[in-house]
Formats: sequence, C-alpha cells, structure tokens
Amino acid sequence: MTASPNERPDARRLQGSEYVDDDGTADAALAAALAAHAAGTAAYPEALAALAPSRLLVPVVAILGEAEVGEDGLARDKSSDMAAVLLTGADGRLALLAFTDLAALAAWDPQARPVPVAAHLAAATAVQEGAHALVVDVAGPHTFVLADDDLHRIASGWTPVRLEDGDWAWLGTAD
Repeated sequence: MTASPNERPDARRLQGSEYVDDDGTADAALAAALAAHAAGTAAYPEALAALAPSRLLVPVVAILGEAEVGEDGLARDKSSDMAAVLLTGADGRLALLAFTDLAALAAWDPQARPVPVAAHLAAATAVQEGAHALVVDVAGPHTFVLADDDLHRIASGWTPVRLEDGDWAWLGTAD
C-alpha cells in the first residue's frame, strides 16, 4: 500500500544516499591500512589517510521514548527514537562509534542499524554531538581512534597527505 506524502503524519522525505549500491563490505585499502596500523607496520598518518576518503557505517539504535501499559497489564513501546551511539570513556570524554563494514558492526551489536556516511560526515557528527573522538571498529578487527585536532580536521574536510620528504601535512581549504 502506498500513501501519498499528504497522508503521512510526517511528510518529510529521506535524502538519497551516494551509497545506494553499497553492500556493506569494508573498503579494501582502509581495511589493509587499519590492519597494518594495528600490527605496527604502518604509521598513524597512513591509516588516517586511508580513513579520510572512506565510507563508514554509523550505527543507530532504537531508544524508548515512552511506554504504556495495555489492558492486559503488559508494558508496550508507545514511541521510540533512533539515535547514534556515543560511548563514554574512562576519562569521561565522549566518542561516536563508526564501523568499516557490516561484520564489524554486527560483532558489536547485531540489532544496530547502519547508516553509511563519508568519514568526514561521521567526524562532523562526532564534533556536533560534543564527542572528542570517533572510534572505528570498537569490537575489532582493528580498532582505530580519530581524536582531538585530527577529528576536527577530518570533520572540516581536510585530508592528510604525504610530502615528498616523507613527512605528513594537512590539505584543505582556507576558511
């Protein structure tokens, strides 16, 4: 059954995604870079450079808004909202979770729903939510933490680049 936009309680439409053909697998270059970084055979900037242009999956989970008790005495969900997941670290700082693929997301929480986004948008969401970090693949196979200044640079669309002398720098537009 198809309802017209005027018949729905909320007539907003979801925006199309650039990832409509995404099958949920990890970008091979990103997976290799994160594995190499975890093994100690690649430096942090190399993993960061692979992450910057990648698609990540930001998990959303249902949060109970309101419950009601039916005539049978059983509690039921009256309303719920979908929310991105923020983790609180031992130091009290917040981190947004993101995953490289569906397998990594399911290893963390099989009930979470993936929202595919560009890495810079995931980083921007973390900043907007007041998080200090973006934690990628928290349940493995290779956890990577993007934090502080690097988080803000990726959120602003900047890209880490390797210079001719082997050092790293940030490439972005001036404000």
